[in-house]
Amino acid sequence: MTSERAEETQGQLRRLNLGIVFSAISAVGALLMAIDAGSLWDALLMGAGLAVTLVVVNRWTVGRFSRVALPGLVVTAVVWLAGVLVADATAPSYGFAIVATITVLELPRRRRAAVAGVAAFVVAVVGVKLVVARESAVEILVQYVLVSAAVAVSGVVLAALAYAVHDLIGELERAREREAEMAVMRERVRFAGDLHDIQGHTLHVVKLKVALARKLLHSDVGRVEQELEEVRVLVGDTIAQTKELAYGQRRLNLSAELENAKNLFEAAGIGVRVDREAEVDVGVGELLGQVLRETTTNILRHAEAGQVRIALSEAGICVANDGVREAGVVRLGGLAALRDRLAAQGGELTVEQRDGWFRTVAVFPGRGGDGVVAGWEEGR
Repeated sequence: MTSERAEETQGQLRRLNLGIVFSAISAVGALLMAIDAGSLWDALLMGAGLAVTLVVVNRWTVGRFSRVALPGLVVTAVVWLAGVLVADATAPSYGFAIVATITVLELPRRRRAAVAGVAAFVVAVVGVKLVVARESAVEILVQYVLVSAAVAVSGVVLAALAYAVHDLIGELERAREREAEMAVMRERVRFAGDLHDIQGHTLHVVKLKVALARKLLHSDVGRVEQELEEVRVLVGDTIAQTKELAYGQRRLNLSAELENAKNLFEAAGIGVRVDREAEVDVGVGELLGQVLRETTTNILRHAEAGQVRIALSEAGICVANDGVREAGVVRLGGLAALRDRLAAQGGELTVEQRDGWFRTVAVFPGRGGDGVVAGWEEGR
């Protein structure tokens, strides 16, 4: 919806720019025709030059300037030449100045050559007029150099302003395209992170349960069957969650994640205690559930924990374990992506090692998550 609105706004800006440019060029051109045209033929000549100029400007604003650049430049140059040599008029320089300015600006790599070509043509026109005219050189220079230059400057200014606005609108469009590309990249990273959360967690749990079943194979067949059945159910749930993720329907339940974490820790021989101060805000429950899932996986994979403490408040969670091997640099690992997600929603995620415990804390201060750490400290 936002993208469609942005495209609509940019379209309106382009149409507005085109309307303003057309109105300004037409108004100034008509005024010059009224002042400088000495006969109907002169008016038709100037009108033809103005019409070609408007066509070139129109094609330029819609991105098709290359097709009309050379023909437009040639026609307006011929009109100006005819105006100087035949009609004794200076107004035709107006259309040529606009088309020449746009041409020069549209050729950044050949700008010097374009400027040199236009300058050479101007000098040639003035030279030809000096040769064929009956007036003195001073009169010609005043009339056809100074006056034509003044007329041309008005065209150059209009063309330069129109080009600046046109370029700004183009930059807005490019910025929107870059933003769309970044949005796609962010979505891919999010999808990859969610997929890792689902399948990485499941694979580790499957590994844990299969190892337990193997250990009990000759001593407790009933428990082995139970563990294998749980593996089957877990794999089925993972397949369903992966499908939900693919179709954008996945919703993680914090209570289910909490129960799952307790079962996994107990199955691994780790004591677990849960302190729940209040019901978790539904607006942050899914993110806190993701933190709990990732933290649980990290403890099972990397820690040698004997005890785990989980504290929950209305908008915060603290997960601590005593499986710290040695003091060192604390790394977020897979929690780094979750930290960014929490930050985007106004939350904070921190990890620390202290007094033999490794603690992961995720809070939303504005929603009442501040007390979760204090609650954990009191519960120790």
